[in-house]
Amino acid sequence: MTDKISKDPAGGPAGSGPSATPPGGPAKLPAAVPYQAIKAVPVRHYGRWISGVVVVALLGWLVYAFSQGNIIWDTVWDKLFDASIIDGLANTVLISIASMALGLVLGIVFAVMRLSKNPVTGAVAWLYIWFFRGTPVYVQLLVWFNLALIFEYINLGPIYKNETVDVMQPFMVALLGLGLNEGAYMAEIVRAGIQSVDEGQTEAAHALGMSQTKTMRRIVLPQAMRVIVPPTGNEFINMLKTSSLVSAVQYTEVLRASSNIGSTAGAVMEMLFVASIWYLALTSVFSVGQYYLERRFARGSSRSLPPTPWQRVRTNLATFKRSPEATA
Repeated sequence: MTDKISKDPAGGPAGSGPSATPPGGPAKLPAAVPYQAIKAVPVRHYGRWISGVVVVALLGWLVYAFSQGNIIWDTVWDKLFDASIIDGLANTVLISIASMALGLVLGIVFAVMRLSKNPVTGAVAWLYIWFFRGTPVYVQLLVWFNLALIFEYINLGPIYKNETVDVMQPFMVALLGLGLNEGAYMAEIVRAGIQSVDEGQTEAAHALGMSQTKTMRRIVLPQAMRVIVPPTGNEFINMLKTSSLVSAVQYTEVLRASSNIGSTAGAVMEMLFVASIWYLALTSVFSVGQYYLERRFARGSSRSLPPTPWQRVRTNLATFKRSPEATA
């Protein structure tokens, strides 16, 4: 008598299919083990604490050293908002903005000239940048200030003619000295920004029938601003400090106003501290403005914008607060 082998619906022997149960019945699953809470131990950054203590100690030592000096701090606070100081501060801001505007315009013009395929305009732009970057700005200010020694008249033919001493007033000397010098540096910054734009953008604009000037004004320069703005902001902040050199050409800005009061009142060092405080205030205000300007032009290139100063402060304050889970 032969045994019959039962087959599953697929045609194979019973127990060989995918739904076959192992001998002895279904397998038993292991008992569920409850999850245990992870005890997170924060990493100890001892180097940060040590460096912080060292910096605070050095800062305290510096404050102590200045407190021991023969400085009349009451004079500093009394003269901080003196009328002549405020007038000099306004002149500092005025000459800085005017010189930076002149330098920016000249920088764009000479950057385009240097990138031009015309060998004459390229050579002239290179000579301009070479001369004004190669000589100190202080020397350039003195040259403009003493221009009347070699040119009695400024004669532009039928356009303009006048005596040099009447034209080269302190403001004009400061504007030409700082603006022309800044234009040489801005030309290189603008040139780097223009070259950062892909050439395909220019080729596509020309294919659409746009002229070279319109392509530069509407296509290239707007995209180059992302590269131009950060160093331009640094140049303007540097201009605020460089403007102190125009005191040598009798332009009354904040340093010259402070020096005049210091020489008459016998408080030279105190008035230098006054000038330093105002320079720090100006650079701080314009640094914040530069940051937000850079943040605005970074919207099209960065996936996430950098945090604002207030967001950074809140983030740093949050690091000092431990969560309940970490302290448990």
